[in-house]
Amino acid sequence: MTGPLARRSCRIPGILFVISSPNTSLPKSAESELFDQSALSQLAERLVEAAKRAGADAADAVAVRGISQGVEVRDGRVEESERSESDDVGLRVLVGRRQATVSTNDVGGDNVAKLAERAVAMARVAPDDQYVGLADPALLARNFPDLDLLDRVTPSTAELERRAVEAEAAALAVEGVTKSGGASASAGIAGMVLVTSTGFRGSYLRSSQGISMMAIVGDGTGMERDYDFSSALHASDLLPAASVGRSAGERTVARANPRKVATCKVPVVYDPRVAGSLVGHVVGAANGASVARKTSFLKDRLGQQLFAKGIRIVDDPLRVRGLRSQPFDAEGVVTKKLAVIDDGVLTSWLLDSATARELGLMTTGHAHRGVSSSPSPGPYNLHLEAGQMTPRELIADIKQGFYVTDLIGSGVNGVTGDYSRGASGFWIENGEITYPVSEITIAGHLIEMFKSLTPANDLAFRYATNAPTVRIEGLTVGGR
Repeated sequence: MTGPLARRSCRIPGILFVISSPNTSLPKSAESELFDQSALSQLAERLVEAAKRAGADAADAVAVRGISQGVEVRDGRVEESERSESDDVGLRVLVGRRQATVSTNDVGGDNVAKLAERAVAMARVAPDDQYVGLADPALLARNFPDLDLLDRVTPSTAELERRAVEAEAAALAVEGVTKSGGASASAGIAGMVLVTSTGFRGSYLRSSQGISMMAIVGDGTGMERDYDFSSALHASDLLPAASVGRSAGERTVARANPRKVATCKVPVVYDPRVAGSLVGHVVGAANGASVARKTSFLKDRLGQQLFAKGIRIVDDPLRVRGLRSQPFDAEGVVTKKLAVIDDGVLTSWLLDSATARELGLMTTGHAHRGVSSSPSPGPYNLHLEAGQMTPRELIADIKQGFYVTDLIGSGVNGVTGDYSRGASGFWIENGEITYPVSEITIAGHLIEMFKSLTPANDLAFRYATNAPTVRIEGLTVGGR
């Protein structure tokens, strides 16, 4: 790949990294080539054919394209501007019930044949695994819906700089903000080609753009910081840079001079920015790999009522312009909308083909994969459906409580369901959000938390995992 370079660049086989000046960009002809995956598709087909010639009983190949550029700004000046591009390929081969995966970014000359031969040799000495194998051909995607995943207008480095500078300026204009923690703007393209020896051929490209800002109030030990960001596949869906910056500034100023609270057991209300973490705990425990390993606290609860009636948690890989949308999974299986929790009941695990075989079930089309790994299950676009009450109504009857805006650490035990997180936010008194609090913990058990979870009606789709404001009863808040 060629193009004008500025400042410095580093090239290794198959990858070009460029740190560029603010006004440097690739020629339009080079940019258009980034959207063409025909060469990657041909390469994947050659890999599968080479694997069969080398003695594989079955094989699949993935080719992954990644392009990213980003600008970081502090105090109105560009601190870093970077662009990277790479094409990588992975080949998985099966010899009987034995499997091996190899990857590379250098497939020139006769390296395709050598890669296939090496993969087959590795598979022949691998241990038997009764669950490995390609997906059932009857489950493979045949039609690919248009999910509008690609914005073909790629922003220039100068445009990214403008967005970051605008976000920072808006944050610094908020009264009380003392300094910038830095603003950034980014854009990228990620794509995958998949070819299998069972006849599947598919590819997709997904763009991404983002703006973020961190602001600071106070200084020394009294310093507080907060942030905001916006991410989308298309530039037209991004929040305005000034709006992102202003929100970051206002959030930060609201956190100034936090207080401590005494340890107590109270209702805890999760801001939408952090409420999605609760959805993540549910779906993480419903991952078929964890269930098969018996390392999930939900392993014996399929079909049980975990939440109140009416609660739904949905995984939707087919959402138009969804941040994680894709028309087929990493095995070529058709993707479908799935209610993991429906009317409060745990209805399904997330499964790829291997974990489905191990559990005696059928794949749900949730296989994910990198070039150097075999498929494993994971989610797409998750959301907790909205409830009926407004956030104000959700809080109105709370005499004493805690409104969480930020979570710290990862103190959640996926095996037992024990929950403990560092947190900051605001204290609730007599149905009103009052003063900021920080340096506390919230603790409970996820099963009990699920039972009392109540969602508000303010669901908005801003992230890969989305939730409205959420209230949970009787958590222990650990303070001074």
